[in-house]
Amino acid sequence: MTTPKIGRRRGLTHRSREAVYGYAFVLIWIVGFALFTAVPLLQTLYYSLNKVTVTATGISLEQIQWQNYTRALFTDPTFVQLLIEYAIETLVAVPIILIFSLIIALFLNLKFRFKGMFRTIFFLPVVITSGPVIQELVAQGATSVPGLAISATVTDFIAQLPLYLRNPIEYLLTSFILILWFSGVQILIYLSSLQKIDQSIYEAAAIDGASAWESFWKITLPALSTTTLIVAVYTIITLSHFSENKVIKYIYGQTYAVGGGIGYASAMSFLYFFALFLLLAVVYLLLNYRAKRQFG
Repeated sequence: MTTPKIGRRRGLTHRSREAVYGYAFVLIWIVGFALFTAVPLLQTLYYSLNKVTVTATGISLEQIQWQNYTRALFTDPTFVQLLIEYAIETLVAVPIILIFSLIIALFLNLKFRFKGMFRTIFFLPVVITSGPVIQELVAQGATSVPGLAISATVTDFIAQLPLYLRNPIEYLLTSFILILWFSGVQILIYLSSLQKIDQSIYEAAAIDGASAWESFWKITLPALSTTTLIVAVYTIITLSHFSENKVIKYIYGQTYAVGGGIGYASAMSFLYFFALFLLLAVVYLLLNYRAKRQFG
């Protein structure tokens, strides 16, 4: 007579339980994305294909196909001009933020006293700059280089530049401090990547006679190529949803304007997203091509 086995546990194995926990955490994100991102996006896309009228009884929709899109691109010069300025200003701001962030990260990676305090100082603007704070700084002119943007010499110099250079230079002078204000997270990303570079590589390069400048160009910069791409993408997205962005303010203003409407604003939102996607694609291709050449 055989005795039954006692103590055998029935149920999920350890690996199965881990898989269930993992799917549960992912499911929370999927549900949140579906409710708060996917559904609003689809609704906005539907509104962009309609003439939306808000009445006392609700929202009335009239199918007009792609008329909102053609109107924004071909009959609204303000929106097109703002898109062009957005692209130019972003392409001007991103290299400045990348270079400044890398320089500060290299400085903070050195060994010196009160290094933690300096890290806090450079990251503090990210914590305290809420929408109202930024709006007040912009309104008071605190984001421009003091005295430089309003100088008569600078004004005459800008007036003599070609049109395609005039707007970027003017934006750089009026928003230089604001551009540097966005560098806190980028500094931390660069700093974490610098700390992961094996120091033995620098020691071997020094033994071979490489200077600090040569080590930076031959070791540090190539090792940070992927980080630079990530920082560039993050910076573009951050600048693109900035509350003081002219395109966003114009779209918001057209939402309930007499000549605009929810449908028209929705169409401009998707066109703005498409412009952002193209900008990200261009920056990605440029930086990725440069990284392949360095490692190729």
